[in-house]
Amino acid sequence: MGLRSDEGADRKKRPPLRTVLANSARIVDEWLPVKDWLTDAVKEWHASAPVPYCWSYDSVPGAGDWLGNSRCSCALCSYASLPDLLLASARRPRLADVYAEVEQVRGDSLRADRRIAYLIRHAKTCGIDPGVVCPDDGPEFTALQLQVQAALTMKPRKEPELARDSGRRPMCDGCS
Repeated sequence: MGLRSDEGADRKKRPPLRTVLANSARIVDEWLPVKDWLTDAVKEWHASAPVPYCWSYDSVPGAGDWLGNSRCSCALCSYASLPDLLLASARRPRLADVYAEVEQVRGDSLRADRRIAYLIRHAKTCGIDPGVVCPDDGPEFTALQLQVQAALTMKPRKEPELARDSGRRPMCDGCS
C-alpha cells in the first residue's frame, strides 16, 4: 500500500511489513514500500513514473503542480487537513451541502472541532479556487441525496454524540 509516515501519526507508527492475518489456510502480509519516503521523493518518482498519480493532487487535472490535495482519500474525509477540507468543499459543493444537511438535522458535526457549514462558508469567503468543480449532477448522486434525505426523516438508531463546539471557527489567515 502507498501509506507514508508523514501522512499521519497513526501511519508513522505502522511497521513497513507486518502480518495482518495468519491461520491454517493462509497468511496475509501488509507491505508499505514507500512508508519512509518524503513527499518530495514521491513527486520526483512520479515525474518519470510509468503510472500517473491522481489528478486531485493538482490544481487541475494534468497541471503537474501538486497544488491540490495534500493527501488523497474520501472527498470530505473527517481525517483531512483544513486546507484539504476547504478544497474539497469547493470542489464538491453539492456533496458538502448534503453533509451540511445531515449536520443541521442530526445536530452533529463532521468532526468534533469542525462543522461542514463553517468550512463551506470559509471556502466561499476566502475565494478558494477549486480548479475543478465536480457537479455531482448524475443520477447516482441524486439517488444518494434522496437516500440521505429519507434516512434523515427516520429516528436515529442511537442518540447522536453531539460534537463539542470549541467556539473555534475557521478564520481566514490569508489562505495561502
